[in-house]
Amino acid sequence: MLLDLKSVQKRFGGVTALRDGNLSVREGEVHLLMGENGAGKSTLMKIVAGMQGLDDGQMLFRGQPVNFANPKAAAASGIAMVHQESLLASHLTVGENIFLGREEMSGFGIVNRSAMMSRAAKLIEAHGFPLQAHWRVDRLSPAGRQLVEICRAIANGTSLLIFDEPTSSLSESETKEVFTIVKKLKEKGAGVIYITHRLEELRTIGDRVTVLRDGATVHSGDLKDLSRSQLIQHMVGRDLGALYSRQPYPAGKPLLEVKNLNRAKILKDINLTLRSGEIVGLAGLMGAGRTELCRAIFGIDAADSGELIVDGKPVKLTSPRDAVNAGIALIPEDRQKTGLATQLSVGWNLTLTSLGAHSRFGILESAKLTATEKKFIDRLRIKTDGPAQKSVRLSGGNQQKIVIAKWVAQGARIFLFDEPTRGIDVGAKTEVFEVMDGLARDGAAILMVSSELTELIQVADRILVMRQGKLSGELPGRTTQEEIMALAAFEEETQS
Repeated sequence: MLLDLKSVQKRFGGVTALRDGNLSVREGEVHLLMGENGAGKSTLMKIVAGMQGLDDGQMLFRGQPVNFANPKAAAASGIAMVHQESLLASHLTVGENIFLGREEMSGFGIVNRSAMMSRAAKLIEAHGFPLQAHWRVDRLSPAGRQLVEICRAIANGTSLLIFDEPTSSLSESETKEVFTIVKKLKEKGAGVIYITHRLEELRTIGDRVTVLRDGATVHSGDLKDLSRSQLIQHMVGRDLGALYSRQPYPAGKPLLEVKNLNRAKILKDINLTLRSGEIVGLAGLMGAGRTELCRAIFGIDAADSGELIVDGKPVKLTSPRDAVNAGIALIPEDRQKTGLATQLSVGWNLTLTSLGAHSRFGILESAKLTATEKKFIDRLRIKTDGPAQKSVRLSGGNQQKIVIAKWVAQGARIFLFDEPTRGIDVGAKTEVFEVMDGLARDGAAILMVSSELTELIQVADRILVMRQGKLSGELPGRTTQEEIMALAAFEEETQS
């Protein structure tokens, strides 16, 4: 046994984050840690990684009681954690970040940058990552930053590596490389704790699974003995049949028409229609142009040619402001970076897009602001201590609800959802789907981009498929993953 946690408890003031955390990890195994946001997964792992101390219970590492004072102490014992949100120094290079705090030194106490960068380059090359040691981190994509985090964690060797949703922002090829790293660590006898919400990943790498709910361990055992529906039931506390299932209904008039839209070599002759009351799915492989299409419709990236018609009237969208004025809203893929002002309160985020409606003679009216904040916190069931709580403190699902709510408050009628459930748990996904369905029933038109094909099949009235910047076909909502992939990956064959 490498790690053994027994009845671990952790409190923050009057809030109990963990009341009975139990987890054991053996050498040479990949142990999956599952649970909804707020279940206590991150808190438990921060205790293991030395970022927080436990209040009660026991943690044994290699049979010895431990309670690490800081991450450095945990690292000295061979424990490292790859975080979901980047903790890198963005102004430094990839190589400097990999060895930050443990730099190569010369005999005169000076950093041996050449040796350090050479070592970083060899590490990157050994794993086939699309990185260069001299690249600045602030110019990397979220996927690139995640790969640097992984390099940093494995650089000096570990006996226990914790992955906190490492593939949430990675492409399919990058995800496979992460799986390769995990398997190599396992073969070398290391223990791996792997946190994920992506159920399709489980059987690929997992050996055993532990499920947390409401701060307590509710199940632990071999993954092979657990069905998907049983796993979900452990996570959310209710049967799979009680989870979200959307019933389609007739669509209304067209709210958005895109005609012959082109942009550089990214978007090619796009034609689509979104109608009142419907949710249209948008599928495609990484790089197919789905996000780029949303950005072009929202006015972030200017189209080279084409026409947009909103509610029967041609419009020219040269900026996001034009799109907002036309009633279009974008719920972006990266809510932390481009969807929220994370250091502002829940209340401010809810009303940022509609301040004009809450002011008189240029002065904000606090009573109106308070009423709107309360209205949308209640309407979307946002779990928060109140409007004054910082948005960064909320779970991913509740942050996503805020991003949606601010556009509803602004009066949007056309919604572009780009990966709306990325990084949120099963229960929170259901709540987001319910919000989307409510918007559609109120007459909104929705375009939903998702890499989760099962979600598109479950939620969408019809599904558009993109391939290499083009729309390669349209399918009914109740289709199959095989039919979607045939259009996404093999356009030529399906048309021949």
